[in-house]
Amino acid sequence: MKNDWGIMKTNYNWLKELVDVDLPPRDLAAKLTMAGIAVDAVDFYGDDAVLEIDLTSNRPDCLSQLGIAREAAAVLGKTARTPEAKVIESKTKTGDVTSVEILAPTLCPRYTARVIRGVKVGPSPDWMVKRLESLGQRSVNNVADITNYVMLEMGQPLHAFDLHQLRGERIVVRTARSGEKITTLDGEERDLTPETLVIADAERPVALAGIKGGEDSGITEKTVDVLLEAAYFAPAQTRATSKALGLSTEASYRFERGTDPEIVTKASDRAAALIAEIAGGEVLSGLVDVYPTKAARDWIGFRRSRYTALTGLPIELGEAERILRGLGFTVEADVENDRLRATAPSWRVDVSIEEDLIEEVARIAGYDNLKNALPGGGGAGAYLPGEDARRAARLTLTALGYDEAVSFSFVNGETDEMLSGAGEDSRLALLNPIDETQAHMRVTLLGGLLGSLERNFNHGARNVRLFEIGKCFMDDLGERPVETERLGIVATGARNEDDWASSDGRGSIDFYDLKGVVESVADALGLSDLEFESDVDCDFLHPGRRAEVWMGDEVIGVMGQLHPRIAARYKFKQPVFVADLNLRMMLLADRAKVRYHPLPKFQTMVRDLALLIDTGVQFADVERAIEGIKIPELVGVKLFDLYAGKDLPAGKHSIALSLRYRAANRMLTVEEVNAAHDRVIGVLKREFGAKVR
Repeated sequence: MKNDWGIMKTNYNWLKELVDVDLPPRDLAAKLTMAGIAVDAVDFYGDDAVLEIDLTSNRPDCLSQLGIAREAAAVLGKTARTPEAKVIESKTKTGDVTSVEILAPTLCPRYTARVIRGVKVGPSPDWMVKRLESLGQRSVNNVADITNYVMLEMGQPLHAFDLHQLRGERIVVRTARSGEKITTLDGEERDLTPETLVIADAERPVALAGIKGGEDSGITEKTVDVLLEAAYFAPAQTRATSKALGLSTEASYRFERGTDPEIVTKASDRAAALIAEIAGGEVLSGLVDVYPTKAARDWIGFRRSRYTALTGLPIELGEAERILRGLGFTVEADVENDRLRATAPSWRVDVSIEEDLIEEVARIAGYDNLKNALPGGGGAGAYLPGEDARRAARLTLTALGYDEAVSFSFVNGETDEMLSGAGEDSRLALLNPIDETQAHMRVTLLGGLLGSLERNFNHGARNVRLFEIGKCFMDDLGERPVETERLGIVATGARNEDDWASSDGRGSIDFYDLKGVVESVADALGLSDLEFESDVDCDFLHPGRRAEVWMGDEVIGVMGQLHPRIAARYKFKQPVFVADLNLRMMLLADRAKVRYHPLPKFQTMVRDLALLIDTGVQFADVERAIEGIKIPELVGVKLFDLYAGKDLPAGKHSIALSLRYRAANRMLTVEEVNAAHDRVIGVLKREFGAKVR
């Protein structure tokens, strides 16, 4: 049995009925563990024992007593026995009483039905109850217990219907119709969608395919005639329905991982024989078996040289052939070319390539034969492309007081669209989301960062600076989505939380702080000067406090203060500043070459300049005009004050600049500096109508 903690339980005495085990339980557990079937514990109950096995998800064949028996047979050199099913059938044919129609063959490749008439539903015999309870199964009634017993024994889930509760006394396997509902055996009414595969009768759904039966058609004390289902359902379909309905069962757990389509009839025979033996009744002749397309397995090659290369162990070709045959594989040896080929048995859904065969041989030959060895070194390690630039960006941001955040790539599509402007057509929806509220791939990092900021606020933090580097995804309607690496930044609160002056709000982070951070990252990456264009249409940023970030002729992102409407949705009560940048474009851009410059030998002369200028003129325009004069001795321009008050003319404000002059090979004279300074003033007067204060 498979329980909620990932442990498969197997009964030791039951196992001995399927393979001749001549080892005590603990020794058998050790053998199985060394063959890759990890036994975590052995619990003893009188003369019996239960082995608790931690199975990996790729081994659904071991979710039964028969599956573990096959493994035990392989490691012990024995042969496993399939449970016997001696069915005594009546003359009446099953096909004369019922029929099966599959309308969704890709979702249900095989469906069988048997009919047992005249059963008497009641309690199960003690031996069956004890065996089921040893594996954690509760007894219900003899018919239901037999279907559970055979599932645990052979790995094939079955379901029993009350034949006369099926309208039309027939089975139709189809997808649900819009608006249909079903009340399952647990008493829950469930809404169905056209993506849900159901077992229906002539009129309505009577079971969720591969998951759970319906209440109206289940076995009760009044049941006389039973229709026994044994089928194979597509794993992906069962998994999708189970997740969508939030309903997981022992049957769905097995169907989700892949059952054996060829054991269906054997399991049906076994269950029918037990029902006739324990509950009485007659088994009708034959069974209805709808199997449109039988699954075929391809040949897989096995090279002895490849085996040795991967494991470091020698092996004889005959020994590899013996091991694979012992595991149920069909094998053809090519001794001349030192290789063989094999087809996997129907129950081994996890084997498809040569490396799978090599693993099968190696684990039975003995993992304990593998030698420990360190991998060889081919040379010094190296960063991945762009990794040095990413490290430089991270170091710069952390030095500026920012903490790195890591958020999920699965996001709420509406929130992501609100923070990016990406339309619904460009968003990637998940086919089977873990959380219905996080059902899209992200197109921006801002959603995760703002979510982190919200959690910080809820815990009392008010001064927060975060950044994230991660992949975002967009659908360009091509074969594959576009995957882009982006940089997201969010900042709010005090510029320096230890500064007492910050308490009055004048020391709070503003647009220019964030602009400086973006420029610092660009400098760390060796990029040319960025341009910031304020005339930008961006609904989630505050008008007048937002900008596009340009690198040459390309826009690489946006930055600014979060729009009050968006801030209100998050209940932010203080200004929040964000930046969303295309880091991939920044990493691929040409970088400025690093050149050595000696420290200046001559003194720098500073001139301050206060100008009365139109409020619509940006400092970037002023700086660009000054640089356009191309004065070699002008080595720096800095804005250090901005003043706007009632004593100034309407539409004007005062800016104060600090200009630094220095020559590389001599000391500048006062006259030279004054002449250069006058040229700067002249240009600003002509281009902007500025007045010197």
